[in-house]
Amino acid sequence: MAELGHDVIGVDVDPGKVAKLSDGVTPFYEPGLEAVLRRNLDAGRLKFTTSYAEAAAHAEVHFLGVGTPQKKGEYAADLGYVHAVVDTLAPLLERPSVIVGKSTVPVGTAAALGERARALAPVDVEVAWNPEFLREGFAVKDTLRPDRLVLGVDRQRDASAWVEQQVRELYADLLHAEVPFLLTDLATAELVKVSANAFLATKISFINAVSEVCDATGADVTVLADALGYDERIGRRFLNAGLGFGGGCLPKDIRAFMARAGELGAGHAVAFLREVDNINMRRRSKVVDMAAQACGGSLLGANVAVLGAAFKPESDDVRDSPALNVAGMIQLNGAVVTVYDPKALENSRRIFPTLNYATSVVEACERADVVLVLTEWDEFTALRPVDLEPVVRAKRVIDGRNCLDRDVWRQAGWVYAGLGTS
Repeated sequence: MAELGHDVIGVDVDPGKVAKLSDGVTPFYEPGLEAVLRRNLDAGRLKFTTSYAEAAAHAEVHFLGVGTPQKKGEYAADLGYVHAVVDTLAPLLERPSVIVGKSTVPVGTAAALGERARALAPVDVEVAWNPEFLREGFAVKDTLRPDRLVLGVDRQRDASAWVEQQVRELYADLLHAEVPFLLTDLATAELVKVSANAFLATKISFINAVSEVCDATGADVTVLADALGYDERIGRRFLNAGLGFGGGCLPKDIRAFMARAGELGAGHAVAFLREVDNINMRRRSKVVDMAAQACGGSLLGANVAVLGAAFKPESDDVRDSPALNVAGMIQLNGAVVTVYDPKALENSRRIFPTLNYATSVVEACERADVVLVLTEWDEFTALRPVDLEPVVRAKRVIDGRNCLDRDVWRQAGWVYAGLGTS
């Protein structure tokens, strides 16, 4: 928002994060973000605070972007953080305001939040929903030049036209650049994001299910995906068979979608997502089994190098990371596991402090009985057999993302195994 020319206050309850951000330091890794942060701090358009009162006095448009994690022991989303924002902010509002939700929430949440906010606020307040479609690793680009803008408003409210006007003014530069703008009701806007994530998860799990058939028949899922991708109805993106999806969005969002559909009496409509989830989780066990097979049937006492901890490249996010989960499972099977990731080591240590961590690929692979490539960082996809041969104990590699040139590795005398590839 500051980069688009607006005067912005960012609010967080963590004083440590606020201090970092105020100093121009991002508390997580995202390419290009720190430059945008510093530029707008220097320009005086952006500052950070822990004070809701300061934010209420500053703005009439408040973006709500807190997390909606999965509830412990349930599929449903935990809306505690969302409610906390509204409960704290609404009583402090000083002039007519709009709260614009960005978080991924169960359908029906926005309408309920509108009632909640109006019961607490001393002034008129509206709630709209403007879901984000950011990809980690591309978040700056996706924010400044999104492929679409979706705004959900409560059409039963007299102020809905004013809400639309406020948001159109905020996004004036993007609309001038002809970014598509879709005005919807609240429920549709809430469902757009979760439906998009459910579709992407289904596409990924579909090709991974096909890869299991390829393993059973000797077919090559990579070539098969290329052939499918030429069909413009299908497309090639998200048809890369491998370890599956993870992160803070897709896994918990499809589970929350199932839970909410069940509450609405429409659980049968999205029952297929349970198998999408099952296929995805099965990939992790598959790679553990492949590692055991590579080590002669047992991982007990084996030295295993794991290249990758983040759930995807260009991110330090290890939430529900397939790579880190596999590393942990391999350790539980008795192996000595050494992990290297260009950006996610600090976050990984907090979750799995018992794993060994290296500061380079070569260090991670020292005396390895098998090397697992589990996140497709450019640093890993560029590896060649000669880079690792001086340090490994056995020339075995498991390509959990089908991102290596298998012919190169096999011609160099390595035992190469991919997922769904011959």
